[in-house]
Amino acid sequence: MNRKMIRYILGRMLGAEAGLLLISALVGAAYQEESTVYFLITAAVLVLIFLLTGRKKPEETTLYAKDGLVIVSCAWILWSLFGALPFFLSGSIPNYLDAVFETVSGFTTTGSSILRDVEALPQCMLFWRSFTHWVGGMGVLVFVMVLTTLDKKNSMHLMRAEVPGPEKDKLLPKSRSTAQLLYGMYFVLTMVEVILLLLGGMNLFDSLIHAFGTAGTGGFSNYADSVAHFDSAYIEWVITIFMALFGVNFNLYFFLLLGDAKTLYKNEELRTYFGIIAAAILMITVNISHMEESVGTALRHAAFQVSTIITTTGYATTDFNLWPEFSKCILMTLMVIGACASSTGGGIKVSRLLILLKSISRTIKEMLHPKSVNVVRVNGKKLSDSTIMNVYVYIVAYVVLVIVSVLIVSLDNFDFSTTFSSVIATVNNIGPGFGAVGPTGNFADFSPLSKIVFCLDMLAGRLEIFPFMMLFSFVWRKKF
Repeated sequence: MNRKMIRYILGRMLGAEAGLLLISALVGAAYQEESTVYFLITAAVLVLIFLLTGRKKPEETTLYAKDGLVIVSCAWILWSLFGALPFFLSGSIPNYLDAVFETVSGFTTTGSSILRDVEALPQCMLFWRSFTHWVGGMGVLVFVMVLTTLDKKNSMHLMRAEVPGPEKDKLLPKSRSTAQLLYGMYFVLTMVEVILLLLGGMNLFDSLIHAFGTAGTGGFSNYADSVAHFDSAYIEWVITIFMALFGVNFNLYFFLLLGDAKTLYKNEELRTYFGIIAAAILMITVNISHMEESVGTALRHAAFQVSTIITTTGYATTDFNLWPEFSKCILMTLMVIGACASSTGGGIKVSRLLILLKSISRTIKEMLHPKSVNVVRVNGKKLSDSTIMNVYVYIVAYVVLVIVSVLIVSLDNFDFSTTFSSVIATVNNIGPGFGAVGPTGNFADFSPLSKIVFCLDMLAGRLEIFPFMMLFSFVWRKKF
């Protein structure tokens, strides 16, 4: 393991975070808020760390796969720990663990919150809170690679560790170019949404906040009643559409830019993703139509909640805790499935669902016809046995993580719906769950132990478990 290179990259990453904090400081200065100084203090500390560790590149720059996994895990943890300081130092969130929870929820684009009165926060704190969504949506390592230079091999190890999905697609030969292209598309889509929200009557600050939350599929709002605050069908439909768009594999947007629309039509994951969305909207609309003033209203609420849940965004326009059990079960299923691979959404990913279903089909065929030769194909491409095995292992690790987390959180003695959905909501980076953590509730009443578990779940879910497992196994070996 190349420890000097690990320290160097982490130092540069903390320096990059200092720059992001200064953007929030500018927002605070624009609103003449006293809390601005706490962004400057935190940024100064990070700059000092950068000067000590991130200026001089080591002579030996080779990174290995395990180095990439450790760097990614440590980077997300460090960004969260330091990113929480402005909340804590300013008194906006007096408890440091709560501040870390809120920051982890931001960077991992989960959207779960411990805040009881979000509207009491200064504007600069609200901006930083939502800005973490936007940066974390594409990945903090991807963001830093836009600004720094690493050779192809080293940067690929980082991309493979952070980009979600069973397979890591490469758009361009150089990962820095890939990162710049991804963030370019990401920025353009975000700005288009900002403009459309402005046209819907939102002010600039609100438009930025909700565009950040939509793009990063995070769901932090600066209002207690979330998007319902605006009471606008236009705004709801704009956010609904963009949530669905940000749940799409960003590689497909690249092909669209090249004029290769056939790739989109042929993509099985994309077809399955929108098929699930359409089916869920239809079923929920029918199921809740008697509760709404019209079928149109039922359709709007169903479409918004389906889009926000499957993309793991977490915005809300209605209290779905009050919906029939059938609709809630559909939403719970969508929580687990999640969005497409290589998107900003969480969950186990539609691509993994496809692989699992096709693997089951192959197994059944082989049982019926033992001598037959069956292969698993996705998008016409034959999948290797190692890829399929990795999906199996991921699902097992996911189930184990959920079971252990539920058992620990159950010590708080909340009802089963609250306990189970709180874990599902954090592991899958959803935001709200059911019961006490529904769209009108929050995570404030959980014990410190449960909040630590939730933080670990959010990080593990965002990094798809294995980088986190690698870090803990490394620490365990060194300690014992």
